[in-house]
Amino acid sequence: MDFKKLLATLNNNNMTYWSSLLGAQLFEYFSNINHGDYPRWKAAVDNLPVIPEITFNFNSDSVVIGKESECSTEQHQFIKEQLEELIPWRKGPFNLFGIDIDTEWRSNWKWDRLKDQIKPLENRIVLDIGCGNGYYGWRMLGERAKYVVGIDPTLLFFMQFLAVKKYLPDANIDILPFGVQTLPETPLDFDTVFSMGMIYHRREPMQHLKQLMNCLKSGGELVLETLVIDSDKAKVLIPKGRYAKMNNVWAIPSCPLLIEWAEELGLKNARIIDVTRTTVEEQRKTDWMRFESLSDFLDKQDNNKTIEGHPAPTRAILVAEKP
Repeated sequence: MDFKKLLATLNNNNMTYWSSLLGAQLFEYFSNINHGDYPRWKAAVDNLPVIPEITFNFNSDSVVIGKESECSTEQHQFIKEQLEELIPWRKGPFNLFGIDIDTEWRSNWKWDRLKDQIKPLENRIVLDIGCGNGYYGWRMLGERAKYVVGIDPTLLFFMQFLAVKKYLPDANIDILPFGVQTLPETPLDFDTVFSMGMIYHRREPMQHLKQLMNCLKSGGELVLETLVIDSDKAKVLIPKGRYAKMNNVWAIPSCPLLIEWAEELGLKNARIIDVTRTTVEEQRKTDWMRFESLSDFLDKQDNNKTIEGHPAPTRAILVAEKP
């Protein structure tokens, strides 16, 4: 993996300290990967055939890389087999050389809810925290972002990203296979920071918001998506045990509380731009994600509740600016 372009971009955009720190972090990480599936995943990515000239489209619902006509029949089948080695695919959809990767999440639905309600991404340096396999990052490039940096600690998602980027190695997007705790305390200088589906997984939500604010330049925009509870008052649900079978959900705020958190930290113009109930049409099992999904997490008798009896998932998107 070559991160020279990323490190140079950070260095040239007032983030020299992080650029220097990442060099050592990346060397340490890739020298010590200890995951039983890594050799299989790496082989799948390495075995993908080189196809020198391809078309692409980042502005359709699917991130499109190549057309079926741009590879041979044998290559098409072999690419599909290698991509299947990287199942489960959760965020998407993608379409590689006519191979439709129908992911668990129809992530394009969420993207459509927010893309016209945030500051234009053209020529902006963007950080996507908890980026998964990079689907949203490719869509950000479709909006002419200058460079997209994603971070996500899940190794499989990183390998899925590498499979896609293999066909566009010069694209201005990189993912770091790290957790949010590896971000430096030294302020960063991003124009836009996304945190989607993260804050309720953090034990200290205010600390997470502080960290996000620390990544933004003055005047930069935060785009935060989270589970919420339905209340017109500042309330929070702290699940005992699991929430929708997830054992790491610590706090689900109401929208008024979410705005209150943002304003308490000094973020300006905090507002909710969307609230949407998650449906089994948006998150579901597919041939590319064959494990349990939303329908398995809801009460079979009352789909307004999770299997544990909590309110069923509803998600909100907050946007705010750093002074």
